[in-house]
Amino acid sequence: MPFVIRDFNPQDFETLWELDQECFPPEIAYSRQELKDYLRHRGAFTLVASDKSNGKISGFIVVQGGAQGHVITIDVVATARRSGVGSTLLRAAEDRLRTTGCHAVGLETAVDNVSALSFYKRHGYCVIRTWPRYYSNGVDALVLKKELNAR
Repeated sequence: MPFVIRDFNPQDFETLWELDQECFPPEIAYSRQELKDYLRHRGAFTLVASDKSNGKISGFIVVQGGAQGHVITIDVVATARRSGVGSTLLRAAEDRLRTTGCHAVGLETAVDNVSALSFYKRHGYCVIRTWPRYYSNGVDALVLKKELNAR
């Protein structure tokens, strides 16, 4: 599936929210307002992966910039998983963070999300601690971090 990475457009919002609902259980997925707030937050950026031929969105990543970046969420449609969409989104976000002088990026994932943990470890992220009862359903989160070296 050939895709392109582009910046978020406001008309993408409903599709991104629906994708987030598909990717995460109800107690973890963002409400419309939460997702809007993250997208609009000062210093945040959102990258979208869309099909080259028809423009259909296959994934997105929301990142907070700053001295240390923070991945808010990364969502990929089920049919596009394991096709490189998530990896390409994550690398593009890390590259953008580097250009702003960011030296590290962190994120959280549920302790029981084995596929996400494996994905992040493949990309150089290390678990630095556990955050008890991070999610509203009482599940703990693993806090991961990656040092971003200049390219």
